[in-house]
Amino acid sequence: MLNGLTSTLDFHGQALTLRSERQRLIASNIANADTPGYVARDIDFAKALTAATGSQASRGLAASQPGHRGALGVSANGLTDRDLVYAMPGQTSIDGNSVDMDRERASFADNSVKYEATLRFINSSVRTTLSAITGQ
Repeated sequence: MLNGLTSTLDFHGQALTLRSERQRLIASNIANADTPGYVARDIDFAKALTAATGSQASRGLAASQPGHRGALGVSANGLTDRDLVYAMPGQTSIDGNSVDMDRERASFADNSVKYEATLRFINSSVRTTLSAITGQ
């Protein structure tokens, strides 16, 4: 029972961390929409979540603070530069910027909804456990 609970919370915790990092990247893309030569970045979420939940060894490489990168380019949430992908531009631009604002806005909204859903799963798991412990 306890292993099932902790593994569920660990999974959702990793998902929440990755969703937060993805939101930061999307916001960075939006902020740089007018920067010449800026190349939009994103996370392959499924691949990053599989790596984060399946590999305990990579956690030892994480930096001490969120957003900080260690010597190997590993952020505090376990993402490396290899986990980031370049967004494919829908249209070429003269200045070399690959940010598509429609795509970024849609990704931002989608990721926000999924972040909120993950929070709700965590809250539900904690409430269920507390209810079982207190017998209410």
